[in-house]
Amino acid sequence: MIDSPQNTTHILIVDDHGLFRESLARVLATEPDFQVVAHCATTDEAAAVLKDHRVDLLLLDFDLGDRDCTKFVGSAVEGGFTGKILLVTAGVNANQAAELVRLGVAGIFLKHDLPALLTQAIRDVVGGKVYLDQELLRGAVAVAAKPGLPPTERERQVLLHILEGLTNKEIADRLGVSESSVKASIQQLFSKTGVRTRSQLVRIALERYKDVL
Repeated sequence: MIDSPQNTTHILIVDDHGLFRESLARVLATEPDFQVVAHCATTDEAAAVLKDHRVDLLLLDFDLGDRDCTKFVGSAVEGGFTGKILLVTAGVNANQAAELVRLGVAGIFLKHDLPALLTQAIRDVVGGKVYLDQELLRGAVAVAAKPGLPPTERERQVLLHILEGLTNKEIADRLGVSESSVKASIQQLFSKTGVRTRSQLVRIALERYKDVL
């Protein structure tokens, strides 16, 4: 693999449509901080790449011919993959979106959106944010099944804005409070739910808090 700067995001594309795969690889190659390690048609090929190369981000289609990506996502995470996973798909339903987020997918990007939005979605996900199409997000929350201890009103507001993908500063501006107040609310949510990252917090929200969001 070609040497690259430390801040380069190493990307693996998995999509069974060759034309889309190659076109996407060319688009991403124009970004100075992205390096496409490989692009694969099948999850078996992708698993082999993950064993041999550093991959920071999986760009993964949902429908991979005769199977969907759900099993691969679970096996990759269980196998020790610690990078981010961004689904790039023509569409999934609310139940599928909720399940994928629970499995560890950090974002779902729809193929009809603009390439410039995809590059921003990649940077958001690599930076620790969750990227979800808002219609999919609302549907996923609506189908989440497990109730839990409800957050306080302030925590609920902060959580809603996290689900929108806002930064702490943006949340503070929306709520008219200090950024430190937002950080304190997030820490309380971490403490209540037993998670450590915003991505995990979104998964918990989908599982537990559908009745209060």
